[in-house]
Amino acid sequence: MNHDDRAWHDRVDAAWATFDTYGEQDAADFRAVIDALVAELPADSPAGLFERACAWDSTGHSDRAVPLYREALAGGLDGYRGRRAKIQLSSSLRNVGQPEEGVKLLTPELDAPSDELDDAVRATLALCLSSLGRDREGLALVLESLAAHLPRYQRSMANYARALTEPEN
Repeated sequence: MNHDDRAWHDRVDAAWATFDTYGEQDAADFRAVIDALVAELPADSPAGLFERACAWDSTGHSDRAVPLYREALAGGLDGYRGRRAKIQLSSSLRNVGQPEEGVKLLTPELDAPSDELDDAVRATLALCLSSLGRDREGLALVLESLAAHLPRYQRSMANYARALTEPEN
């Protein structure tokens, strides 16, 4: 990443840091801030498409975000932002009634290199599974994630999580 890219991402991060100061009635104003930053990039920039998707998504418009996330991923968005896009796209797909597509998108992420987004992958996948009536699988994912953060009972919770999805004898 060159210096200009870093500076642009820093300005985007600064804009997102102000998001909570915008009320629901100001959603269009926040999207305009993001749109102005994105306008500095080429129209097909995966980073720009991703930020626009995030702005629509965060202001309650999953339906507008879905095609932008898809376009960003198809355009080569990868790495940390690519993983975020998959998580957020899956959540948005669930919100628009397509949780099965969210499951297909996130399941491979369970085997991706570990990072700070692992729990978000599992939580979002659990929600998609629950929307499909697969609550036991979703609960197992959440318990597996939670077990790693417990001061005690990690082994017990991990075993309970596994038992939720094992065939009963």
